[in-house]
Amino acid sequence: MKKFVSAGVAALLCCTAGVAQAGVKIGMITTLSGGGSTLGIDVRDGFELALKQAGASDVELLVEDDARKPDVAKKLADKFIQKDKVDILTGIIWSNLAMAVVPAATRKGTLYISPNAGPSALAGKACHENYFNVAWQNDNLHEAMGSHATKAGYKKTFILAPNYPAGTDALKGFKRMYKGELAGELFTKLGQDDYAAEIAQIRASGADSVFFFLPGGMGISFMKQYAQSGVEVPVMGPAFSFSQDILPAIGEAALGVANSSQWGKDIESEVNARFVEGFKEAYGRLPSLYASQGYDAANLILSAMKKADVSDKDAFRAALKKADFASVRGDFKFGNNNHPIQDIYVREVVKEEGQVTNKIIGVAIKDHQDVYASNCRMN
Repeated sequence: MKKFVSAGVAALLCCTAGVAQAGVKIGMITTLSGGGSTLGIDVRDGFELALKQAGASDVELLVEDDARKPDVAKKLADKFIQKDKVDILTGIIWSNLAMAVVPAATRKGTLYISPNAGPSALAGKACHENYFNVAWQNDNLHEAMGSHATKAGYKKTFILAPNYPAGTDALKGFKRMYKGELAGELFTKLGQDDYAAEIAQIRASGADSVFFFLPGGMGISFMKQYAQSGVEVPVMGPAFSFSQDILPAIGEAALGVANSSQWGKDIESEVNARFVEGFKEAYGRLPSLYASQGYDAANLILSAMKKADVSDKDAFRAALKKADFASVRGDFKFGNNNHPIQDIYVREVVKEEGQVTNKIIGVAIKDHQDVYASNCRMN
């Protein structure tokens, strides 16, 4: 286990904006090894950067690796809650792990701040006052690409995603906003690294475009094999398949691909510039959207700490709900189900200063709220 206590001025231990603070203990469960570890590493690094920049010496962060296994994540959550007595849990990347941890943890009274996974079940009827998602609801970026595909004039798109909660949400989201017909629809195995059969089906389908959601190493494998196959049907996807953590591994095969994101390093704001430059200085690499989400999650918590003590759950929840912090993505607010209402951008993979990266080229959907919010009992 990694224990992180951010450096800062001793005076911050006492009080912030007139609110006496006893300190906040946070348990981070995230993926730091095996497939998909780059996602968890970026969430952790973005979160820690925000704490360091704020000099938040009244925050104790405990970090554990879930190895992308639901049973491991659940055991870690139990340990954090029962033994370490954390006030807040955060960090989970994968929706199947979130479903194994979040409902039980929130029912026990523990606050959970999601920097990534946003399964539809937790946005609708199973929403909870102790659960806040600072990233998105799973469908959102895929809905944006469905809208983009329609506006781009695609009429026959082939779609595929892994067979787990985020994968089913992804294809539902795309189809919700896409007005053309489907050339094919496939669910692949989570963690799959050979896509020869799927690429053969795409080749034979008559598709005029391909939409895929394959985060982490899955996306690297697919794009490399797709480029080698000689299939020339254009591809698109959410930012998860073209995030900065994996673009160097995909390389120039990704150039020109459109993808959707609620964040980009080129959003012009003081807070985003501070984040991007601070991340590059601290870690020697460009940040990904996962890093931006970890950064925002930490700053959300810090904003609540300025207004309430975490021991007063009602007041602290109310402070979280206000989301009174400067987000790197621009305008941000929570809907009734504690999920973001925000703009979703279209980005294009380009080459800048010798690096393969993303550039925002437009807005896909403005002030977007997920469709499951209407099923949430909270106001």
